Amino acid sequence: MTEFIVHVENRPGRLATITELLSDAGVNIEALAAYGYDGEGVLRLIVDDAATTRRVLSEAGLRVEEHTVLTAFMPHTPGALAEVTRKLADADINIDALYVLSTSPDGIEVAISVDGAVSAVPDLPVTGSISS
Repeated sequence: MTEFIVHVENRPGRLATITELLSDAGVNIEALAAYGYDGEGVLRLIVDDAATTRRVLSEAGLRVEEHTVLTAFMPHTPGALAEVTRKLADADINIDALYVLSTSPDGIEVAISVDGAVSAVPDLPVTGSISS
């Protein structure tokens, strides 16, 4: 999976325009976080079609970064997330962002945006697997 980080001026309509462009191209947004700070808007999103998203954002002339995203399904119990994040830290993998994708009584699915290569991702204590 890929996370796209879009930097825009923080003004009315910017989020609407970007989400409309993606919608018009048939892209489904899986996870999104958006915030404004000091006049800049930052949109972080995970989508179902990275290639189309890359093309749409490029054609719109937007400033975009991309990060690799790992997904994990873990038990919904105290300490599960702490265990996963500690394993990544001990492997010297920096977490740039973390999204909760879904929750249920069976567990929690998270997406973890990391900066850099993930070739050294450790075995993590999760139910299921880590995928990139």
